[in-house]
Amino acid sequence: MTVLDDLGPYVPGMLLLGGGALLATLLGAMVPGLQPLVVAVALGVAVANTAGTPAVAEPGVSLHKLALETGIVLLGAAIAIEELVAAGPTVIGLVVVVVAGGLLLSEAIARGVFRIEGTTPSLLAAGASVCGVSAVVAVGRVLEARGAALTYAAATVLLFDAVTLVAFPLAGEWLGLTGRQFGVWAGLSMFSTGPVAAAGFAHSVEAGQWATVTKLARNSLLGGVAIAYSVAYAARSATDPEARELWAEFPKFLLGFLLVAAIANGGFLSPAAIESITATSDGLFLVAFVGLGLSIRVRELRAVGLAPVGAVFVHLLVVSGLTLAAVRTLL
Repeated sequence: MTVLDDLGPYVPGMLLLGGGALLATLLGAMVPGLQPLVVAVALGVAVANTAGTPAVAEPGVSLHKLALETGIVLLGAAIAIEELVAAGPTVIGLVVVVVAGGLLLSEAIARGVFRIEGTTPSLLAAGASVCGVSAVVAVGRVLEARGAALTYAAATVLLFDAVTLVAFPLAGEWLGLTGRQFGVWAGLSMFSTGPVAAAGFAHSVEAGQWATVTKLARNSLLGGVAIAYSVAYAARSATDPEARELWAEFPKFLLGFLLVAAIANGGFLSPAAIESITATSDGLFLVAFVGLGLSIRVRELRAVGLAPVGAVFVHLLVVSGLTLAAVRTLL
């Protein structure tokens, strides 16, 4: 079997993603102020909810997650370490408070107000407070959550990913936030890495970089959160998390991002090389956001129950309101 034979099943989907990225670029160039990344997501949503993704293209379309993670890794070349160090303690402090406080808040809302039982409140809390569906899956494995709980929690997170992807850039413009303020706000408040990056870059390049960095800081806490939940549920279950399970769900592209950032800021890359890497990262983001749009199915989102949606909605309102006040005051 040749390499071409191995790549064959992925070609149709890769062409679909590439064609969508090219069309988004052309439309963005034709309309002043229209961000190609936003167009890429919109094109994906339009195709997914009208014609649908052809079965033959699904293997290749699934590569959009790899494109997103690779784009984030390469984005490290465009990050100025001195800027991060200057705002680092403030941003890291906000990240820790948002994750820890968000978990407690979400659990209290889901269990106390909406009377949701079982592991679902914990899955919702992890998804909303740490890193979206990845956190739902990781905590679900540790708690041995049932399939129904995982499905509802993941679907709820995806619903809000779709809503906030549109709402946050509009709110950022209306509120008159700077690029750094909006990026940190989105990185603290939104759920999944893809929508956070898309919303940030829809505002500005600076906002996109800060949103991604802030979100990666939240992602890095996933292992600790999974262990904390294991300890909290220890009285109910004899299952302990294994290191390999936590490592399997840990966002390893975070390590690549840090490595590339260190190399770029250590003076090992020329300005031309950094420019080339950044352009490649931008292209991968376009491809990834087309795939992100293709993954949003309006019909599936309608099937989410009202209680999980209500709990996460209250969480989002409280956290986004408090973090907005914090970034306006501190940044």
